Amino acid sequence: MSAFSVISIMKTTPYLLILLAVALMLPQTTYAQSTNDEEAREIYEELDRRQRAVVYETATLNMRIVDNRGRTRERDLDIWSFNSDDTQKTLVRFNAPADVRGTGLLTISESGEEVQRLFLPALNRIQTISSSQRSDRFMGSDFTYEDMGDQNPDDFDFTVISKDSESNIMVVKGVRTAPASYAYAHFEINTERYVLMKATYFDDSDTEIRELTTENIVEITTDVWRANKLTMRDIKANRYTVLEWKSRSIDEPIADVIFTERNLQRPR
Repeated sequence: MSAFSVISIMKTTPYLLILLAVALMLPQTTYAQSTNDEEAREIYEELDRRQRAVVYETATLNMRIVDNRGRTRERDLDIWSFNSDDTQKTLVRFNAPADVRGTGLLTISESGEEVQRLFLPALNRIQTISSSQRSDRFMGSDFTYEDMGDQNPDDFDFTVISKDSESNIMVVKGVRTAPASYAYAHFEINTERYVLMKATYFDDSDTEIRELTTENIVEITTDVWRANKLTMRDIKANRYTVLEWKSRSIDEPIADVIFTERNLQRPR
């Protein structure tokens, strides 16, 4: 979902042209927007491939939501995930505090089609997340239901924004090809480890609306790197949410029943 430099079309003064010329002469770094869609897509698809390389994953996380007055709410949750070919399944279940305990979100993506179902214990019913609700805040956080789902490369048109061979960082612009909570994003990708470092999300007027940053990046299995801490900032609302991994289990088989509606609403 979510962590990406901005180049916008503008009327350029002679002074800015001089600054741009100096920047372009700096060694090993490119700042001009490229139309090399193939290169950008290859980089993003490799990032996506490595994220899906782990078939089974179970994790325990802490969520910290901080509002624009600095007030904090904390939540504990578990996540189960499965990846295989064109099928991805994820179950998120909250354990604490008491007012959200048992709340769960089941996401199943198969052959490009995604379904999300939310279980609310207080109502004792399952709600299907509609396309119009995907941009809503997930459990009051700064992550959306869209962020919790599949980030399919086929949902974007890509271009390269910049490359830095010293830091192995490439910034890729991804323009959404279908309605979403944002018009496009800049993805800052480490092309040595193929891990997302930062993502900046923009609306139709080229205004930054959210920013995802990643920290504590570790190699969880051979050539697969993951962040143990994600921070999503809502720039307009001046608030943020931190997701931090407390534990993670890799490739220990998860029973199919975990990813069912029956399990989603089982008592806790």
